[in-house]
This record gives sequence, C-alpha cells and structure tokens, in this order.
Amino acid sequence: MRQVEVNRNTSETKIHLMINLDGTGRAELNTGVPFLDHMLDQIARHGMMDLTVTAQGDTHIDDHHTVEDIGITLGQAVAKAVGDKAGLTRYGHSYVPLDETLSRVVIDFSGRPELEFHVPFTRARVGSFDVDLSIEFFRGFVNHAGVTLHIDNLRGVNAHHQIETVFKAFGRALRMAVAIDQRALGVVPSTKGSL
Repeated sequence: MRQVEVNRNTSETKIHLMINLDGTGRAELNTGVPFLDHMLDQIARHGMMDLTVTAQGDTHIDDHHTVEDIGITLGQAVAKAVGDKAGLTRYGHSYVPLDETLSRVVIDFSGRPELEFHVPFTRARVGSFDVDLSIEFFRGFVNHAGVTLHIDNLRGVNAHHQIETVFKAFGRALRMAVAIDQRALGVVPSTKGSL
C-alpha cells in the first residue's frame, strides 16, 4: 500500500497529513480554513485516495500560510508515496464541468516542477476565501511533488465553480497519473530510466 504520513512544523503552521493513494476517497479534514477543507475533500473523493489533514496556522493574520503549507505537505506526501515511480502511469488529465464552468488539469510526474495556472477568476473571494490562495496551494504542491501541472479554467462565471472544477479535475488527473500501469510493472516510465 502506498500510504505515507508527513508532518510539517514551522513558526507559522503545524500540519499533520496522511495519504493513501490506493484508498476509497475517504477524507478527515480540519485545516482551520473551511473552504480548503471542501476542496481537499474533492481531491480525496475524485482522486479515490484517503486523505487526513489537520492543521493549526496563523489564520488570525490570514489563510495564506496554512493553504500554502498544506499544498507543500501534500506534495511531499505524494512524492514519498510514489517513490522511484516504477510502474507509475506518470501522466494524467481530466476535464470537469460544473454547470456553466469547465476546467482542465493535466499532470506529469516528470521530476521537474512547473506550474501553468490559467484561471481568470470572476471575483476575489468565495465567502472568506481569497481565490489567489488557489495558486499558492498548487505552487506548493508542484514544487514539492516534482510534477509538471497545467491548470486551465476554460469557461465559467461563478468563482466557486471555477475553483471547485479545478480541484475535482486535479483529483481525477492525479488518480490517473499515480495509477499502476499493469503492462509496465517495475519499469520507470521514461526513456532516461529515471524521473
């Protein structure tokens, strides 16, 4: 089983995260940022991975450090769970609609961190959540998982829908990429022989 546990403790946040890439979509979330809990639940459910996240952060300042550090911690956990990437499908993609909104996410476990984030948010906040924190979450994930990640909101007028389709599509793309390729068991999916 590809199940790992990561702790991240700084002067700004204390985070405990457990992930099972081969789970059933179960999530236990208490980050102190309710909208982020809702989005992490999308990753777990649509990624078919079990995810536990508890966090204490300096949310009295704002949610930035907590959201970014959870992205970092999730990236560390996923990198640890896939190990040397032998047998990994490597690539994943997904399109997800929600009413008027459509988003696309494409991921590559390339070993090279790169984020292309193209989401023209239609408003600055969803409830109390600053929409700009979405990119901070994914930047933290990318830099610590060592993946190439392209996120495109193709259409949408409701900012909640824009963010939710991105997180759902990310979960589904991640699920595809970390799946074990039964035709390439034990083989690193690269002509270089390593990722």
